[in-house]
Amino acid sequence: MQRYLGEILLVITAIIWGSGFVASAVSLEYYTPYQILAGRFMIGAILLTILFHKKLKKLNKSSLIKGAILGVFLYLAFALQTVGLQYTTPSKNAFLTAVNVVFVPFIGFLFYKRKIDMFEMIGAVMAVIGVAVLSLKISTEINIGDLLTLCCAVGFAFHIFYTARFVKTEDPVVITIVQMMVAALIGWIVVIFRGEISFSLETEGVMNLLYLGVFSTTIAYLMQTVAQKYISETKAAIILSTESFWGMVFSVIILSEVMTLKMIIGAILILLAIIISETKFSFLKKKVEELT
Repeated sequence: MQRYLGEILLVITAIIWGSGFVASAVSLEYYTPYQILAGRFMIGAILLTILFHKKLKKLNKSSLIKGAILGVFLYLAFALQTVGLQYTTPSKNAFLTAVNVVFVPFIGFLFYKRKIDMFEMIGAVMAVIGVAVLSLKISTEINIGDLLTLCCAVGFAFHIFYTARFVKTEDPVVITIVQMMVAALIGWIVVIFRGEISFSLETEGVMNLLYLGVFSTTIAYLMQTVAQKYISETKAAIILSTESFWGMVFSVIILSEVMTLKMIIGAILILLAIIISETKFSFLKKKVEELT
């Protein structure tokens, strides 16, 4: 039952992140990318501290270090993605970010000699192909933006992997609060260093930044951290890769983007990736056993 709860929470997280594409696009009309990062993580840190301040009694050296590690990975991944987007196309940026789903199982294998589940690996590769079909426009050119985005994918892969590892021994809420505080601190240091301390107070910009802070950051990352207590990191990465599918859905609904055959095929591939990693074709095995 806990596994299904974890999967449901991750699906909701992916839906929220998908809707965040629209909010991010609007926010960029009013704020710099670094202001958005600092703002959303600060909102997350403040809200989580207010809501769960009693949980901070459980804060100890171990949870502080682990939360800080996640916070550094989180900010670096977002920053690399943001900078990479300035030099490459949004479709390539979305695709290369999603490659993190393939990196996750290899982190466990390389650093902890953990056996790679072949069904989850097949699902991971299929998810990446699905995202490619969904968002990628054919181009063979590789530039600095693509390389930075690929580094961002590595950052997100480490974040997903170590979130799964750390929540086994730490309170998920406590390490979520710590990682938000650390990411916010880094974010504000960068904003001040870059001299971007003048923030727009126009209603549309503020509302979209609040949406990113409350939903895409506070609620989504809290749910991701709690969910990963009950689900493997590779399966978590596959489910979270549906973010690109939900981004497409909200773009069609809110921004009136035209639905194409390519989008539908990409969505089907991502769905098949989840089915393969979730079931490991156990339903086919049962059918064969019944027939024999």
